[in-house]
Amino acid sequence: MPSVSLSSRESVPVPASAAARKPALLGSITRLSRWLEEHDYRGYDTFDGLNSKFARALTFNSVLLRTVLLQGVRRFPINLRPILGIAPERSTKGMGFLARGFIRLKRATGISEWDRKAEAALQWLIEQQSSGYSGACWGNHFDYQARTFYLPKGVPTVVWTSLIGHAFLDGWEHFHNDEYLRIAVSACEHIVRDLAAVPDGDTVCIAYIPGKNTMVHNANVLGASLLARTYAATRTKPYLELARRALDYTAKYQRPDGSWYYGEKSNLHWIDNFHTAYVLDCFHHYALATGDNRFSDVTMRGYQYWKNTFFLDDGTPRYYCQKTLPLDIQCSSQAIDTFTFFSDLDRGALPMALKTAEWTIRNMQDTTGYFYYRRYSRHIVNKTPTLHWGQATMLCALAGLYESL
Repeated sequence: MPSVSLSSRESVPVPASAAARKPALLGSITRLSRWLEEHDYRGYDTFDGLNSKFARALTFNSVLLRTVLLQGVRRFPINLRPILGIAPERSTKGMGFLARGFIRLKRATGISEWDRKAEAALQWLIEQQSSGYSGACWGNHFDYQARTFYLPKGVPTVVWTSLIGHAFLDGWEHFHNDEYLRIAVSACEHIVRDLAAVPDGDTVCIAYIPGKNTMVHNANVLGASLLARTYAATRTKPYLELARRALDYTAKYQRPDGSWYYGEKSNLHWIDNFHTAYVLDCFHHYALATGDNRFSDVTMRGYQYWKNTFFLDDGTPRYYCQKTLPLDIQCSSQAIDTFTFFSDLDRGALPMALKTAEWTIRNMQDTTGYFYYRRYSRHIVNKTPTLHWGQATMLCALAGLYESL
């Protein structure tokens, strides 16, 4: 198949003052990369509490007790995992983010070692696919108890599959390796065949997991964004049609101030930083991949709401629309990535990305190179080294910012 650009963007002039701060940014990336290598790309996950060797004895297979254990491990300000027998592991979603970050670093530096790392991460992902489905897909390496469903280890989610699918599209663009495009197409076939497209009027919502009609905005549009980017490479019309109808669903539920709830069910009515950023990225991916600007007003109203709501003057990323704490590393990494991605639409986006990156490096990066999970206050810090939630997303985001500068 021919190689075409899936994400053509206008060049944005970079202020000299920003370019002068590149060495410090590269220093942070280098320290983080060294930490990842030393730890064999393994870390904890925010939701891995049910990986405890004592989980069955502690929960008695009770939904309530599974939720208590998972959320207790996640929220406690000290890392309880070593006590509970939870080992650091590789994460499929984390390796997808790392592959994208390595590709960005190769483009930015020209150093061939980053290519080797990216190809190794993509090969590992090929070997870690969930089996028994209609196409390539990936899930958690732990059991997960959500508010609305229970997800056993290995069952794929559209969030994991879509974000990893984007890594394979990046790999196809960068390496011109048609095997990577084949994997992305296979992931789209999983979305089309194994996940419900839940009707809502003349729109649909792509379900979060196989076999359940769980409807969440960021999951829906992540599936749509992968379909749209893959359509740009293959011209497979059903991918475009499903992507458009799924984005119509989320566009329809944009609130008057430009925001989105996490989901439309009454128990999903919260608005947070990084899930909003996911939604914005997906609308922008659709426009870049298809040339269809029907969602441009929706996108920019959402972007202005996000930019004006979720950040303090010094770049500190707030977690919720109504409160700042906890200061969470995922809010930082996704903010840096989304601001960088929107720099072709907003000349103030790169300075904001840099401001948030510098705040995060000052306040969240350990001297050994990894990034802390959360700050609850000036003195209460959860220093757990999470992999996909912190290290992988930060390397990917900082690499993208470094490349853009």
